[in-house]
Amino acid sequence: QVQLVESGGGLVQAGGSLRLSCAASGIFLSINDMGWYRQAPGKQREFVATITSGGFTNYAHYVEGRFTISRDNAKNTVYLHLNSLKTEDTAVYYCHLLSYGDYWGQGTQVTVSS
Repeated sequence: QVQLVESGGGLVQAGGSLRLSCAASGIFLSINDMGWYRQAPGKQREFVATITSGGFTNYAHYVEGRFTISRDNAKNTVYLHLNSLKTEDTAVYYCHLLSYGDYWGQGTQVTVSS
């Protein structure tokens, strides 16, 4: 059974940084494509970043240059490094298995204060 568990969210001031983690079980992240998405209050869930099994990455324009997606195969964990955070980055962040099915984590809250 596939399980994705996010962690690392919190309250941070604008300009600060956080590292989100998505620990997976039931699958090997090294052979799957993974993504991070976010949902702000009153808004639809939106794409943030993806990483393929081959290590290729893609970012939404509104986070490119500030966020970095990475993967640790030994820990079976995908990370999202958030730098230069803005108040508009406030959202619940979810990791998502892209390769098959419809698996999402429970989300982790990121709140950026001004």
